Amino acid sequence: MGSNDDIRAACIDVLDRFMEALNRYDAAGMDATMHFPHLRLADGKFTVYEAPGCNPMDLFDRLRKEDDWKYSRWERRDLVQHNGDKAHVALSYTRYRDDDSVIGVYDSLYIITRVGGRWGIQVRSSFGP
Repeated sequence: MGSNDDIRAACIDVLDRFMEALNRYDAAGMDATMHFPHLRLADGKFTVYEAPGCNPMDLFDRLRKEDDWKYSRWERRDLVQHNGDKAHVALSYTRYRDDDSVIGVYDSLYIITRVGGRWGIQVRSSFGP
């Protein structure tokens, strides 16, 4: 089992790469930070992404059209539980418009797992849409 610091660093790295890919609107880059099947619970809906390439980018198209979404940023990432192969990270993120005004701040819980020696996001539960 890894140390608290090692596991936290691995989780932060995965989350940083995920957010960078999201802000580039890079589905393949986001997939590279996930494990599959990947589960997402948001806006009252449970979605399973069975394999890379299943990320529904229409969510981001809708956010761009309806909210003028431009980018997102992590506000808080707290490692709340872990063992050597799984970590629960309580976090929040802010979505911003093109003019840098805030669309909203959303709390979430991500489950990050180590599979085949690689850490990746396995489950996301978010209070955001």
